[in-house]
Amino acid sequence: SLFRLKDLDVPKLGDSDVHVKMLAAPINPADINMIQGTYPLLSPLPAVGGNEGVGEVLEVGRRVATLKPGDWVIPADAGLGTWRTRGVFPEEMLLKVPSDIPVLCAATLSVNPCTAFRVLADFESLAPGDSVIQNAANSGVGQAVIQIARASGIKTINVVRDRPGLPKLVERLMALGADHVITEEMLRKPEMKDIFKSTPRPRLALNCVGGKSTTEMLRHLQPKGTMVTYGGMAKQPVMVPVSAFIFRDVRLRGFWMTQWRKDHAQDQGSVARMMDALCQLIRRGQLTAPACTEVPLQDYRAALEASMKPFVSSKQILLL
Repeated sequence: SLFRLKDLDVPKLGDSDVHVKMLAAPINPADINMIQGTYPLLSPLPAVGGNEGVGEVLEVGRRVATLKPGDWVIPADAGLGTWRTRGVFPEEMLLKVPSDIPVLCAATLSVNPCTAFRVLADFESLAPGDSVIQNAANSGVGQAVIQIARASGIKTINVVRDRPGLPKLVERLMALGADHVITEEMLRKPEMKDIFKSTPRPRLALNCVGGKSTTEMLRHLQPKGTMVTYGGMAKQPVMVPVSAFIFRDVRLRGFWMTQWRKDHAQDQGSVARMMDALCQLIRRGQLTAPACTEVPLQDYRAALEASMKPFVSSKQILLL
């Protein structure tokens, strides 16, 4: 086992530091990858796990300008180490969020909804009535894509793996605003034509799986459409038929939220606009937290195990 629960002293508060009491932090697949060392971000060990979460400011150093005690904060970037009850962090590593949004929404805001927001905005200029196809539609990003698209009048075709309890999952995604929910097997079936009677062929495909189902999904993309890969849950390469390049001129792109934040470190306006847009959606009830199971920190082992089971449909959230 790579994990221990340890008691540490809270470090001294520097002039530009912020003392934070963590409230809640989820367990995401990338958190596990980071710990396994299969992720391009490596924290010097011993390290605190967790890249996402929300905390409340307890006190601030005398040079801190943007935060005050009582404010809610989330990580400005990956690698903060959110699986802890308290932390002292430099001011620039934190983003203020409104404290009138639900705590689980705030705790799951900095990675998945931001990724969903960017992949919908940055690759194709989508207009109301356009459509998007995505796999792993029940993931944290997938659920956010459905809701953000819905709020912008964009239709979603959502691909999930066949599983026990499929009708329940379909119902849950439809309730979030999905237009179509289909299994990977259905991608190959003639019934796909029925979908395109009411919904235009997608100009954007979002992939976090890889392997065969991604190749199948790509077949439904419009000519000159874009497929953005932001994850690889199947741990298999993306395979593209030559004909898709030559005759349909599809574009294959990649996205990594951490890289986007690096590229926009000097452009706080674009970060603020994204956060404001997401918080607006949350306040209006158009963007909710993914299905969550709340777990007290001392039961972290059970939470980690649960998060690695196949067909997980609930995100484990550590309550701190």
